[in-house]
Amino acid sequence: MTAPLYFTRAELRRDASMAAVRQLLNPTGDSARFSAGHQLVWTLFAGDPAQKRDFLWREAKPGLFYVLSRRRPEDPHGLFDLDEPKPFEPNLREGDRLAFSLRANATVARGEEHGRRGKPCDVVMDVLYRMPKTERAVSRSATIDKAGYEWLARRGEKDGFDISSEPKEGHRETSSGSSARVLSYRTLTLPRRGKPARIGVLDFEGKLQVTDPERFLRAIANGVGRAKAFGCGLMLIRRV
Repeated sequence: MTAPLYFTRAELRRDASMAAVRQLLNPTGDSARFSAGHQLVWTLFAGDPAQKRDFLWREAKPGLFYVLSRRRPEDPHGLFDLDEPKPFEPNLREGDRLAFSLRANATVARGEEHGRRGKPCDVVMDVLYRMPKTERAVSRSATIDKAGYEWLARRGEKDGFDISSEPKEGHRETSSGSSARVLSYRTLTLPRRGKPARIGVLDFEGKLQVTDPERFLRAIANGVGRAKAFGCGLMLIRRV
């Protein structure tokens, strides 16, 4: 039996007792805030030190987090205004149209050899680094849009959704909708053992069509892309 999922809205408290430490817990600057968010959200699931991460999270705005988890979050330190966790159990069928929002660390494997998977490379930088240096600045915006869209389209083929603008023939809905688009791209420097990691983060939004409900829901539960411990991979969906 599949473990239940819970969706929770958690916001850092704004009362006077938290004012002195809020800036420390939720600093300015993308890299510092993503790293701090990683530590903060872990406090909601820190009951068993041996437990592996079984949740996804995303910072919607400074201090406000959306969390999808296999356990109910708990706030033993009283850091959050924590909404009651809601069961996440969408009833989806093939052909359903959904609006979505996704923050993703999109990568492609490069340098495969001897049957081993290659090193993950950021999809945007992978394209830019193949260009002459003199062309990178002028091509950056178009490269972000194209590389991001193509990566998400490939993920859709694997994960049971389609981001093309026209619904597939024979599905219940026939009206067209806007396809996915890239809202932003940024690079972050995150701590890790040894050398800090530098990753790219793409924000997407748009509409998709469910092609395989089972695979799609599995992808939502497991997260889309890499760097899921640092606030990437949680796809938010709603019906349209």
